[in-house]
Amino acid sequence: MNRRTPSFISHRAHKSWLKVTAVVIAIAAPFFFFGTMEATSEPARILLDFLSYPLDGNVTYAAPGTRFLSALTGGFLLGWGVTVWLLSSWVYDEAPEGVRKTVLVGLLSWFLLDSTGSITSGNAANAGFNVVVLLLAVGPLWWSVPERQQAAEI
Repeated sequence: MNRRTPSFISHRAHKSWLKVTAVVIAIAAPFFFFGTMEATSEPARILLDFLSYPLDGNVTYAAPGTRFLSALTGGFLLGWGVTVWLLSSWVYDEAPEGVRKTVLVGLLSWFLLDSTGSITSGNAANAGFNVVVLLLAVGPLWWSVPERQQAAEI
């Protein structure tokens, strides 16, 4: 391994971590889906209240537009999570570096736009939560697997 790549980085570790990344992305999708219906919206409301810290009860799901936006958010998160999972399962062995970079660019794009939007909308606390989510989702994917090791593991 080169000096800049930690010893725990491997083809197998990346492939497994992609599944962690997929779960990190998709885990909130059910909350947002259930936020689409008034009777089941409380978990989504609490989640948004938490993400716009402090917990003050100012977030509501009363407006139909909020419930519709919740449907879109849940759908996008589930679809993106499933995509990352399937890239790990169906594509990674053939193009590990391409998949790794694709997922990283997607995560960084989400982070920049979501965090900027959170700050400009008066919900700066969410940008802080986004740092934690980003670090968890990226994990060892930040470093590439040395080519010699990739060839040996595939």
